[in-house]
Order: sequence, then C-alpha cells, then structure tokens
Amino acid sequence: MADITRRLGWRHLRGAPTAHIRHHRGGKLLHDGPGLSFWFRALTAALSEVPVDDRELAMTFHARTSDFQDVAVQATVTYRIGDPALAAARLDFSIDPDTGVWRGAPLEQLGTLLTETAQQHALAVLARTPLSAALVDGVTAVRERVAAGLDAEPRLPATGIEVVAVRVMALRPEPEVERALRTPAREQIQQEADRATYERRAVAVERERTIAENELASQIELARREEQLVEQRGTNARREAEEHAAADAVRAEAEATRSVRLARAEAEGVRAVGDAKAQAQAAWLKVHEDVGVATLHALTGTRLAENLPHIDSVTISPDVLTGLLARLGAREPE
Repeated sequence: MADITRRLGWRHLRGAPTAHIRHHRGGKLLHDGPGLSFWFRALTAALSEVPVDDRELAMTFHARTSDFQDVAVQATVTYRIGDPALAAARLDFSIDPDTGVWRGAPLEQLGTLLTETAQQHALAVLARTPLSAALVDGVTAVRERVAAGLDAEPRLPATGIEVVAVRVMALRPEPEVERALRTPAREQIQQEADRATYERRAVAVERERTIAENELASQIELARREEQLVEQRGTNARREAEEHAAADAVRAEAEATRSVRLARAEAEGVRAVGDAKAQAQAAWLKVHEDVGVATLHALTGTRLAENLPHIDSVTISPDVLTGLLARLGAREPE
C-alpha cells in the first residue's frame, strides 16, 4: 500500500520498491515505475499500484480419484506480475488518492484465477488415478500437470501474470480411509517387529543353550579329570601302601633275621657260658674231690660269706663260738 500524505490540497505519494505506480492525469501517463515519489492533486489524479514482487498463493481443494475416493490436495503457487501496465489495464489496481488503499480486490481475482486453473488440472489428473497410485505418485503427477496447465493457460499472459513455481505439499485421503490404509502397514510393521523380537529371543535362547552346553561339557570334562585324579591318587596310594608294606616286610624280615641271629648268638653264648660253667664246675669239683669235709665246709662258708651282704661288724658271743667250734671238732674225724 502506498504512503500518501496531505499538504494544503496537495498529496504526496511514496511508493515501495516492490510496487509499480502508474499516475494518470487527464488521460496522460505522468509517472510510471516502481518506488516512485511525487506530488499530485487528488481531484485530477488517477493512481494504480501493481505489486511486482513474488507472491505465494496457498490453496487447498478436494478431488475424487478413479475409485471414487475423496482426497485433499494442498498446493502452493508462486507467481509475479511481469507486465504491470497490462495487469493494471486488465484488473482494477486503482488506489484511493487519500488513503492509498485499493478500491477493488485485484489480488483476490488473481488468486481465484490461479486456484481455479490449478484445481481444474489437478482434478483431471486425479479423476483417472486410483487412490493407491495417487498416494504413491500423485504428488509428482499433480504438480507436473498443474505447472503445465498454468503455463498453457492463455488468461495468465493476457493479464501479465508469470507463474514462477508450483509445489504440491500433500495429497491426503479422508481420515477413515487413511486409518484403514494405515492398518495393514502398521500390522506389517508390528509383524516385522514381532518377528525381529522372536528372532532376537531365538538367538538369545540358542546362545544360552550353547553356553549351557559348554558349561555342561566343562563340568563333564572336570568330572572326568577329577575321576582320573581320584584314580591316580588311589593308584599312588596303593602303590605307596605296597611300597610301605614291602618296606615293612623287608624291615620285619631283617628284624626277624636279626632277632633270630641275636637269639642264636645269645643261645650260643648261654650255651657256651653254661658249658664253661659246667666245665669250671666240673674242674672245681675235680679239684676238690680229695679235699676233706672240713675244708669243704670252710670253702662253703667262704663262698657263702662272699655272697652275703656287706656287714660292718659281727658280734660273736663266747657261747656261740664254743658251740660252733665244738660242732666243727665233732665232724672232723669223719
């Protein structure tokens, strides 16, 4: 919108760089161009302001596919006014000289023209396309068809309109149909997730079984080695017992042999001592065969005295001595 100020019956217009201003007075074009600034009289001036910047026109409309399913199309058309003079001649871009506001609604007219043209070509494409194909490739097909249709539309160049770009953002079915279409995909995704979960569990179970088998094999191997160890220990103990028994047998045999030898030696010694004593006794007896009784008694007393305990002093009374001597004297004549 142009900026207009008042000064003593005059008006001053200051336009934006993106607005093409056309000033007529008396049927003559006095000012023509974007971003102008000039003075004018409101009673004699005819002003028009044509935007020359790129503009976005968002549109949403409904269409029906070949299988009679309703879809909503969301698209955006970018356009500009390439020929402001032609647009100002075909559409009402005149502005109020006091306020700078458009007297009509030219942009709404442009929007209606673009929307109806784009909708016409989009409906033509979707009417020959089933819903499943439209949801897969419909966005590209609709965009290409709408762009080609706008380029071929004769009213747009005749109005000075240039289409810059066409974008189709979405092509959606009704909510109930969309939920119905999502259900198989969700079920398939859920099945894939369940299968992945089952496979992961199966792998985990297989790994656990492998680990359990390895542990069992380890336990079996350990038990077998323990059995071998026990058997080896028993063999070692038996061998050690046999060796100890053999050593004890050898030791016992040696002890027995030594005992027998000692016994024989002792017996021989005793026999030799006995023989020597017997011989000595016999010699002693032989020596004393011719000795008298009194002498034998005296020797016997001497021998007895040798075997008696030690006596420090002996007191013999005269009576005992007299009787003893008498007895000795009485036996001597024999």
